[in-house]
Amino acid sequence: MIQIFDCAQNSPEWYAARAGIPTASEFHTVMASGRGGGESKTRKTYLYKLAGEVITGKPTEGFTNGHMERGHTMEVEAREMYSFISDADIQLVGFLRNGNKGASPDGLIGNDGMFEAKSKLPHLLIECLKRDDTPPEHKAQCQGALWVAERDWIDIVVYWPDMPLFVKREYRDSAYIVSLATAVKQFNEELAETVEFVRSYGRQPLAKAG
Repeated sequence: MIQIFDCAQNSPEWYAARAGIPTASEFHTVMASGRGGGESKTRKTYLYKLAGEVITGKPTEGFTNGHMERGHTMEVEAREMYSFISDADIQLVGFLRNGNKGASPDGLIGNDGMFEAKSKLPHLLIECLKRDDTPPEHKAQCQGALWVAERDWIDIVVYWPDMPLFVKREYRDSAYIVSLATAVKQFNEELAETVEFVRSYGRQPLAKAG
């Protein structure tokens, strides 16, 4: 069952809604492996961070910088431009939760579509235009959002002021989503084991002095 949280992204309510579960923006981390197929340090750090949120009941507050603030501003500009040229009515939502996974889409379109905006410096946007394909670094997030929201397609919009707007529609990739679902399932199992380990650690009796 999909839960919709109508709150501003990056608000206290938004952080609370996503606490303790893997989200689409970090699905690439969930699927990551380390050198030689070993354990990814980034994945382990993310797992421990979520375990801490589950145990304490408090979200780990994020941080913002100039680049992120610029991205939020450009998201609004990209949405307005896309909505005008596509005549699309975009529904804003704060967070979607579907079981033990979630996503923060930039917008929902109709009953089947989604909207995701990315800002990229001009030279990176030119690369998108030349390649004419979905930026590969966003595949896990976009396919993950479709999986969480149970929708069929997502329009990925790449924007920078005074540059052409890049729009690419990506449909559900069933095979990829199967792999993603397997990775998230394993991640959540490890998360539960970690939470149980920490909680039981505090219940272990101290060894008696000799």
